Order: sequence, then C-alpha cells, then structure tokens
Amino acid sequence: MKPLRDAFDRVHPLFAKGGILEKAYPVYEATDTFLFTPGETAEGRTHVRDGIDLKRMMIMVVVALIPVTLFGMWNTGYQANTAIVQMTEADVPIEYDWHNTVHTAIGLGHDPGNFLDNFVYGAIYFLPIYIVCMFVGGHVEMVFSVLRGHEINEGFLVTGLLFPLTLPASIPLWQVAVGIAFGVIVAKEVFGGTGRNFLNIALTARAFLYFSYAGDISGDKVWTAVDGFSGATALGQMAVVEKGAIESLSQVQYVWGETGEISWMSAFLGTIQGCVGETSALLCFVGALILIATGIGSWRIMSGVVLGVIGTSLLLNFVGSETNAMFEVPFYWHLVIGGLAFGLVFMATDPVSASMTEKGKWIYGGLIGFMTVLIRVINPAFPEGIMLAILFGNVFAPLIDYFVVQANVRRRVARYAS
Repeated sequence: MKPLRDAFDRVHPLFAKGGILEKAYPVYEATDTFLFTPGETAEGRTHVRDGIDLKRMMIMVVVALIPVTLFGMWNTGYQANTAIVQMTEADVPIEYDWHNTVHTAIGLGHDPGNFLDNFVYGAIYFLPIYIVCMFVGGHVEMVFSVLRGHEINEGFLVTGLLFPLTLPASIPLWQVAVGIAFGVIVAKEVFGGTGRNFLNIALTARAFLYFSYAGDISGDKVWTAVDGFSGATALGQMAVVEKGAIESLSQVQYVWGETGEISWMSAFLGTIQGCVGETSALLCFVGALILIATGIGSWRIMSGVVLGVIGTSLLLNFVGSETNAMFEVPFYWHLVIGGLAFGLVFMATDPVSASMTEKGKWIYGGLIGFMTVLIRVINPAFPEGIMLAILFGNVFAPLIDYFVVQANVRRRVARYAS
C-alpha cells in the first residue's frame, strides 16, 4: 500500500488550497480517507470523549445491515424460483428478461432448494439496484460537496444501502435513480447536508416513489421477481382475508388459482414476499443487537416502537370491527410482517432525525408504533404504515424534545427555587 500512499501524497498539492484542482479536493479527500486512515492528529489540549467518529458509526450500521442484505438476496431468488417452479407445473407462461439470461449463462437453474440458485438469482436483481443507487446518490453528494467546498461525508454509505433494501426487486432502475436523487437533494442537501436533515433520507426517497410511481412499488405484482406472477405480501393479504382467517392466512390465492399459506414462523424468519431487505424480523433483531451493543442504535426508541405497537394492537383487538379484519391482527403478527422490524431497527433510530432526549426517545418510539398500527388497521388500502409513521415521527421529534427539555427546566426551577 506504500506506493499508493506515496502517489496520493504526490498529487495532494494539486488538490490543496491554491492548487489547480482545488475545487475537486472533496473527491480527493473522500478517496484518500476511504483507502487510508487520516494522518491528521490533534495538537495541544484535546478532550477525547469517545473513540467512535462519523466514519466508524456509519461502518457499524453497514455491518449491522449485512445479515439482512445477504438474506434479502437469497430470499429474492428463493421467492422467484419457487414461483417459477409453481408456474411451470401449472403450465402458466413465464416471461423471462435479462436477469434470467445472465443467470442461465453462468450455468445455474431455478431450483428453490438450491442455495446458489437462489442467492445468485437474487443478487442479479439486487446488485444493479444498489449500484445505481450508489452511483447516482454518490454523484449528487459529490456535486454538493464540490460546490460548498466541504468534505464528502460517509453518511451516504448507510442511505445508499438502506434505500435499495426498502424496494421490491422488480423496480425499474430508472426509478431507483430518480428516487435516491430526490431523497438526497430534498431531504438532505437543501438543509445543509449530513447531520442537518430532519427527515430520514431513505424513507423520503421511498415515499417519493410510492406516491409518484405507486404501480411499481405497491400492489400484488411487484414483490416477486417473475413477470406475470401475482402475489401480495403477508400484510397485503391480511387486509383482504375474511374475519377469523388472520392466524393462518389460508385464503392466500395465486394468479393461477392455487392457494398457499403463510405461517408466523415463516414471517419471522423472512421466507415470504416483500421488499428485498425487510422480510426477516429475526435478522433485523440481530442487527438491533449489533447497534445496541456498539451504542449506535437507541434501545429506548426500539422499545418505544414495540410498546406502541403492542398497546395499539391490543386496544384495536378489544374495540373490534364487523367489517375490517385488520382489527383482529394480534401484536405478534404486526411485529413480523411488513417493514416494521426493519424500520424500527435501522430507520427509527436514525440519530439525526430522531428525538435526542432520553424521555423523548420513548415518546418518539411510542408515537411511531402507535401510528404504524393505526395506519395499517384503519386504512387497509395502505397496508404498510411504518414508512409514514417514521416520517411523521421525524417531523414531531424536535417538538417532543422541546417539551421534554422545558419540562426538565420547570422541574429544576421548582426544585431549587428559594
């Protein structure tokens, strides 16, 4: 690595202040610090409060996302290969695209029992989404950094992975580019960049796609990477089943007439249809342990969301409804279906857009849990509530913190008043 280090040192004057490439310094600095540890050290009287910096924090979030990412690629292939086998046995015509061409060109088949067949087929769908997201979003970040003359922050490493994991594998790549560009510009850069956004960037980008191109990010034809396959997510299926059938989801029906069943355990493990990285509550829990152990994710926010979901679910179960079967959904189903587990672990805990006070984190998490269940149950036409619930919580986070701080001030004034 020393020759590479020497090469960077030789061209450094070109990018330093006064150099002919001064405007491109953010690009040089980002590449340098990505490959090497920064050489600057503090001088004089310094106060080190923590050994973790922004880069280490973002890297740890990426590490926590690795299990759901790898499983998401496998499950994408598993769901697709299972659908292909079922459609072939039922003599349903299948329209293949370039993903299948690449898959077969390397000598793989569509056996849902074969790990390699599943993982590679899913990776062929996911990796282009991730690459487009990183390329477009990264260039938006670079342009703003050059124009403002500051360093390129590592925050996009997390956003660039979170956003693809919240999308269906079949989404058009041009929509990925438009969505991430909107999210980075509108939710982040217009407010000053990393650390100044009050909305979660990945969720803002997803919300933009949801309301702009709903047909490609919702419904029952986008969740399985097979053209012509129709099958809603577990949450979408719950919204249309009859009363009393919630527990087994035995009324699930595929486009060619066959029926299937989703168990709670399959939803917990993640072997169901859904967005690429959101199906496995188990691996989201693993990610939660990593974030909590490293002090990056707030256990108070996560616990607040869970308590909000449990309390609201029990209340709606008690109230009941003669026409809406979603009132029957128990809390333990809510916790494993949809993107709730993924959202509460990786997005609700965003340290920039979440509440910062200790009491405020409980209130913030509880509000998100309450809103998630309320949206899911009261409006079955919009089955996934965690996205809007977190964005709603982001908007109220500063207000929550304000009232918590003011309450502390009043309490201390009353305690020490003479």
